[in-house]
Amino acid sequence: MFTTRPELAGTFGMVASTHWLASAAGMATLEAGGNAFDAAVAAGLTLQVVEPHLNGPGGEVPVLFARSPRAATGAGEPVVLSGQGVAPAGATIEAYSQLGLDLVPGTGLLAATVPGALGAWLTLLRDHGTLPLDAVLRFAIEYAEHGHPLLPRVAATVASVSEHFRSHWPTSAATWLAPDGAPPTAGRLFRNPVLASTYRRLLDAARGPSREAQIDAALAAWYTGFVAEAIDEFSRSAVMDDSGRPHSGFLTGADLAGWRPTYEPPVTLDWRGWTLAKAGPWSQGPALLQALAMVDGHPAAGAGAGYASGTDGQPRVSPDLVHASVEAVKLAMADREAWYGDTAEAPVDDLLSATYTEQRRALISDRASTELRPGSPGGRPPRLPAFVTETSAGARPSAGTIAGVGEPTVDTRGTTRGDTCHVDVVDRWGNIVSATPSGGWLQSSPTIPSLGFALGTRAQMFWLEPGLPNSLLPGKRPRTTLTPSLALRGGVPTLAFGTPGGDQQEQWQLCFWLAHVLGGLDLQAAIDAPAWHTTSFPSSFFPRDMTPGEVVVESRLGEPAIAELRRRGHTVTVADGWSLGRLSAVSVDPETGVLRAAANPRGMQGYAVGR
Repeated sequence: MFTTRPELAGTFGMVASTHWLASAAGMATLEAGGNAFDAAVAAGLTLQVVEPHLNGPGGEVPVLFARSPRAATGAGEPVVLSGQGVAPAGATIEAYSQLGLDLVPGTGLLAATVPGALGAWLTLLRDHGTLPLDAVLRFAIEYAEHGHPLLPRVAATVASVSEHFRSHWPTSAATWLAPDGAPPTAGRLFRNPVLASTYRRLLDAARGPSREAQIDAALAAWYTGFVAEAIDEFSRSAVMDDSGRPHSGFLTGADLAGWRPTYEPPVTLDWRGWTLAKAGPWSQGPALLQALAMVDGHPAAGAGAGYASGTDGQPRVSPDLVHASVEAVKLAMADREAWYGDTAEAPVDDLLSATYTEQRRALISDRASTELRPGSPGGRPPRLPAFVTETSAGARPSAGTIAGVGEPTVDTRGTTRGDTCHVDVVDRWGNIVSATPSGGWLQSSPTIPSLGFALGTRAQMFWLEPGLPNSLLPGKRPRTTLTPSLALRGGVPTLAFGTPGGDQQEQWQLCFWLAHVLGGLDLQAAIDAPAWHTTSFPSSFFPRDMTPGEVVVESRLGEPAIAELRRRGHTVTVADGWSLGRLSAVSVDPETGVLRAAANPRGMQGYAVGR
């Protein structure tokens, strides 16, 4: 079968990410004697510099990982490291109501949560890596200080918000625009010396008698030192946001001082000899597990169903499988809206139980549903946000008048407005890491002038309605869309994968999983296979819209399949043939030790390296 590039295979190490420079930084770290954790941190910090429209130091990152099966402690156990920061102490529903807001704006300072990305990367390095901070931070410093060839999508993103920068966010204009106000040129070296200086100050602070003590000192500089002080001061500024009015933020230095990333057990699903691990219901991760559980017992996923090879050597996907997976996703995402959030009361066990799954699977008919149908796990009555059930389309905020760009995903034509990053690493010892860094987008919040980066806007995912699982509360994590994946076979960590894409992340990962596990395609062929997703549920991002019944498909799905989906009642939007998803993946064969990797050709950025 033809693939856009080979599936890599070797025995030393593999790194795959959404940018070739990050993949190269990770591989260089492996070559220097580091392990998968060192390499993941090096790649992740590099992504903050080379994909600044997709992530930054002010953002967040969930990490799923497993230590080598031969490790002295924690061998082979999947673990979640949550680098999702929480809502500030002053961010209450009442505080937003007093500002006349029904939704948290998608841009500006009001949507900032505690920056979690840097804390999570350094915690992963301290606890599981082997190299000192300077060995993994040197790539990010080099590209920020001396420049990196600017991606066309970065240049286009800056150009799209350049007038807003000039009119409302002068600190962003000073960072991203030329002295004459012109946006940067794609392909030319771009430097961010202020960000480089921030990283260097972290290294200067990293003093101590041991590697771990040095990293702790850098963490202190970030969360209680010069970074926290600069964030506290800048948050008092009033800046324009999606509301059409300037507001200052709620985030303070005390909020940063009181937060650290946490280790947690994942939620898992056993599926045809595999165990798939995801972050808990503070993410949308369990939705993939729910959808897979529903698809598992559906005739469309039976023996011999799903994938076949076309006459051109390309995989052909059964419209039965596409339909069943889309309908399962609709049901899972309806449950996400009714039940998911950073709360111990989220009924995950009931949502994934065989009895509940069977009830939900029975709702999948031959016709497309346009309804949002949350279920009743354990007999509990579902409750959807009033904004979803009662607010008419005409009363919703207009996405065409937003200040900046708050939504990090793609529109229905596959055009990137902003997004997220991803990195996967596996080493020769069997350590394996999957991480999805995001937030702190240059186009969504103004640059902090003394630090060279922007704050995140993840609080836009909270509801400003009391009593919901995802209602805003101080100290609570917003229900994030960020969702790396880790899979085990026979109890051994085997496969790490993920993709950017906002609400589409679980859906594009479902496409990959079905192609790889059900269709038997190798990693690269599974990534290359035609992808699809639905927008028939509320978006996690301002202005929280939805398009009932819509399915977006790559044109390579083929006219017969597209026609069949339309016959079944789907409103099909046909996107460019290579536009949906930015997946990467790595794997290890527990029996032979062979390592494999693949990366997405869409967007002309992702790359896998290894030997």
